[in-house]
Amino acid sequence: MDPERTYTAFAGPRRLASGSAREVLQRLREAGACAGSVLVFDDASGHQVELDATLAAEEPPVRAGPGRPKLGVVSREVSLLPRHWQWLEQQPSGISAALRRLVEEAIRRDPDEERARLAREAAHRVMTALAGDLPNYEEAARALFARDPKRFAQQIRRWPADIRDHLARMVERAFPAGDDP
Repeated sequence: MDPERTYTAFAGPRRLASGSAREVLQRLREAGACAGSVLVFDDASGHQVELDATLAAEEPPVRAGPGRPKLGVVSREVSLLPRHWQWLEQQPSGISAALRRLVEEAIRRDPDEERARLAREAAHRVMTALAGDLPNYEEAARALFARDPKRFAQQIRRWPADIRDHLARMVERAFPAGDDP
């Protein structure tokens, strides 16, 4: 389990708990929250999670099969056009090394923008699950992806306080400093 990963649980528009998986699960148990009525989100990705499964997985499972699992190398299938395979086959270090090099270059290209993009996507996932039926949802989503923090704040200002406050915290990472109009 990642000790730095945090989660937030909602029952309808009310935030029930926020913190590590253990903290959130403990607070949900104390509150007697019914699992079917509670949505739990991974704060970093915005994905809904099943908290019991998260806690049960102390360490990620080691995959058996192709690759070099002990080194963290996992073999997966990649679908490319024939011209892409031809280019990769011509690379001096081999296909896998060329793909790793391309991925590393993409990761280093603009890490701040990549973090902001991931934060916008995470906020959008949570916003869709919690506020998809609320007034101004579409306009708020447009403002989020247009990188317009003022318009985003204006569109969500009448939403329930717990949802609005949680989204405001999430979008702090979604709007890099230069995005303020």
